[in-house]
Amino acid sequence: MKKPDILVVEDEQKLSRVLQLELDYENYRTTVADNGRTALDLLTDQTWDLVLLDIMLPELSGMEVLRRVRRFDESTPIILLTARDEVYDKVNGLDQGANDYITKPFQIEELLARVRVHLRQPRKTSDEHEELGVGDLAVDVEAREVRRASQPIELTPREFDLLVYLLQNKNLVLTRDQLIEHVWGFDYFGDTNVVDVYIRYLRQKVDKPFDQPYIQTVRGVGYTIKEHAS
Repeated sequence: MKKPDILVVEDEQKLSRVLQLELDYENYRTTVADNGRTALDLLTDQTWDLVLLDIMLPELSGMEVLRRVRRFDESTPIILLTARDEVYDKVNGLDQGANDYITKPFQIEELLARVRVHLRQPRKTSDEHEELGVGDLAVDVEAREVRRASQPIELTPREFDLLVYLLQNKNLVLTRDQLIEHVWGFDYFGDTNVVDVYIRYLRQKVDKPFDQPYIQTVRGVGYTIKEHAS
């Protein structure tokens, strides 16, 4: 089985070395670029299974690399590495086509979990719908249709977006802050209890009418969606 090829674009030498060692240990094949110009050349000349892209880079910023890559490659998963206070860059990065972001400093276990999630997700071609699911729950993202056991489920737009984000991060525990940022937006300043309310709405529609619950609460942390919930 071919090892996934991961490009690490990071100019902090110590961090890039740690990332390379950890990824190599997990049986990925890694290449490191320490500036945006080299990264863009590598992304243009080769095919990659995933990219870890720092935003603050010499020669060419990570955001400019992202912008140029998405002109010719819409499918390669790109995870941004951002500083904690770069809120605008997070929003801009997602708008420009990044698949995810992780803030520095981060735990390597969380980064590796996100890498696994994005490598598991099938690449989408331009003429097919993105479909997500777990067990007998299926979601057609473009058509915004939800079915469970072949039965259609009607969700509000916010409920749908929340379900999609949970499924995109299946088996990962998401904090309320993460859910707020990705579903409600970075400019939301309301009570994080809104997440609990909408999780309850989702459970009423997606879990309660069926035998197997998928949405789980992880006390003190947040929520996750799993095929075999307890």
